[in-house]
Amino acid sequence: MGRVHITGASGSGATSLGIALAGELGHRHFDADDYYWVPTQPLYTVKRPMPQRIERLEEDLSRHQSWVLSGSLCGWGDRLISQFDLVVFLTLSKGVRLERLRQRETQRFGSTAIEPGGARAIQYDEFMSWAARYDEGGLDVRSRALHEQWLQRLPCPVVRLNSELSVHDLLKSVYRSA
Repeated sequence: MGRVHITGASGSGATSLGIALAGELGHRHFDADDYYWVPTQPLYTVKRPMPQRIERLEEDLSRHQSWVLSGSLCGWGDRLISQFDLVVFLTLSKGVRLERLRQRETQRFGSTAIEPGGARAIQYDEFMSWAARYDEGGLDVRSRALHEQWLQRLPCPVVRLNSELSVHDLLKSVYRSA
């Protein structure tokens, strides 16, 4: 496994699995969010222009023979498709995903920041509403339908896994499938 892309809905565990797989393989890990978003305080408020995203990501990936890239590239990262040796697509029930996201946002920003009236309450509500629409959304937004369409175009093997499994069990499944 030289160049692996792990994707799925927000909260499906792509970053967690990506970090674990990169560690196991001795590869460098990259996260699409680090290229999609401009580092700001507060986080995740300014999108990096698309040409800059892809240029920066291509430059970083080109420095390594092997890597693991987690996150979603749908709509902006198609130039990378030919570089993938394997794509892992994670699925997870909506309820579990949203609970994971709630926990992650609480850990990142604190419970008081995301509660009504908190410093990030509006952003949190908008984000959770966006994430909740993944399974029903159309091709015009990051959605299951968009991911499925994108996966059909890939020339490399695609492994589909339910990420309710532990990271350890997901790693075993990736190894068996590769």
